[in-house]
Amino acid sequence: MKKRSNAPVFWLLFGAGGMLSALFGGAMVFVSGIAAPLGWMGAGFMDYPRMLAFSQQWFAKGFLFAAVMLFAWHAVHRIYHSLHDLGLRTGAPAKLACYGTALVITLISAAALLAIGF
Repeated sequence: MKKRSNAPVFWLLFGAGGMLSALFGGAMVFVSGIAAPLGWMGAGFMDYPRMLAFSQQWFAKGFLFAAVMLFAWHAVHRIYHSLHDLGLRTGAPAKLACYGTALVITLISAAALLAIGF
């Protein structure tokens, strides 16, 4: 019997992260990095109390978690496959380092979102 591969799971996370970054990434960078600091979104749009209240809602936690997690998995999958293009060996240590980093980012983001409460 042929050994089953875990590659489809990583490609699924890569594809979902790529889709999410294509649909929302540019808008998120524009709003949080350009429009809000320049005051185009109104005074206090991204103040700490307002963002804390936003992030304590369940749907906001879900969106923030999905964005951080999927962006991380998309990035490390791209980095892992770029190592081959650079001529580096992509064996088990490289896979562990890349996907382990994404797992750590996922766990830290989940813990941080749960720590701020509901």
